[in-house]
Amino acid sequence: MRTFGVEEELLIADPADGTPLALAADILDVAAPLYGEAAGEATGETTGGEAGAGNATLKSEFKQEQVEVNSRPCRTAAELRAEIRAGRALSDKAARAVGARVAALATPPVFHATPTLGNQRYAAMGTEFGLISREQLTCGFHVHVSIESPEEGVAVLDRMRHWLPVLLALSANSPFWMGADTGFASYRTQIWNRWPTAGPMDVFGSAESYQAMLSELLGTGVPLDEGMIYFDARLSRGHPTVELRIADVCLYAEDALTIAVIARALVETSAAEWRRGKPASSTLTPVIRMANWKASRFGINQQLLHPLEQRPYPAADVAGALLRHIRVALTGAGDLALARAGVANILRRGTGERLQRQAYSQRRRLSDVVSAAIASTHQDGERSDAGLLSL
Repeated sequence: MRTFGVEEELLIADPADGTPLALAADILDVAAPLYGEAAGEATGETTGGEAGAGNATLKSEFKQEQVEVNSRPCRTAAELRAEIRAGRALSDKAARAVGARVAALATPPVFHATPTLGNQRYAAMGTEFGLISREQLTCGFHVHVSIESPEEGVAVLDRMRHWLPVLLALSANSPFWMGADTGFASYRTQIWNRWPTAGPMDVFGSAESYQAMLSELLGTGVPLDEGMIYFDARLSRGHPTVELRIADVCLYAEDALTIAVIARALVETSAAEWRRGKPASSTLTPVIRMANWKASRFGINQQLLHPLEQRPYPAADVAGALLRHIRVALTGAGDLALARAGVANILRRGTGERLQRQAYSQRRRLSDVVSAAIASTHQDGERSDAGLLSL
């Protein structure tokens, strides 16, 4: 069974007024003594941008107003669920110690552009990319799934590319930006896609072609390094994994788990297609870009582009098509019932964008949005086995 793990970027916020707080370095400094010497032993240091305890690891990110929580590689959904919950609890306990909280918000409802602090690389990016860098306080959700070789990994990228917009819709959690309702379910996608390498990519065809593409892009001098290759999915630089990067950070831990098990099954399904000799996706990249835009705009609330037909269908129909596509892989991993219930619950209850708008509608206070998000970050969304999608 393929291992999988996740990276969750979490917003550091003032619990009173919802303002983002640039406290990542303080939180990492606090984390090591809070959780014992194991934190320093896990990273070799206690203050260098990373701190861990047990299996959870905290890292600094592009902005000091956010912190990244990394799980270890897991084999089962139960293991990953425990990792996600523990990581959120770890980061929030450290944040509380410095007068803050962490919230799984993909964009901050209350925000003004800030300079980029942190390491030298981030500072160089801030200088090179101007306002894009100053406004880049967004929080994503990345799923790593193990692969046997770069060749298999590229084959997976080529065969799952047209399904990725569905993951974006199921995770949409960023309706507010700069104090305003944007009308989007995932406005993080619009902000993120200002980076020159972000978004969907053409079919690569082979690991050699993938590396040639990276060399061409880096040769332009626009991306500063390979870490700035921000495709919706890519081969990981440091791990033998495919990294799916399209999703918003999910408000509910259980939704994050649902996205992760679907991502693993999608990788396994795509690899199996490659082994059978099935050709790569023929969907044009501009059409996938349209699917991304529609998922960003409406989430699960209206129609999505069907990955096999490139025509609008109700979101529930498209989600059902994804589950049917990966059913064999979900069954093999023991995740079929979890994925079906998780998707049904998302469709019934809504993603994080719906809760955010509901919280704002009560008193029209953005601080209420952040308060509601903090509470929801540290509890599961209501689970339901009712209304399971038919496969």
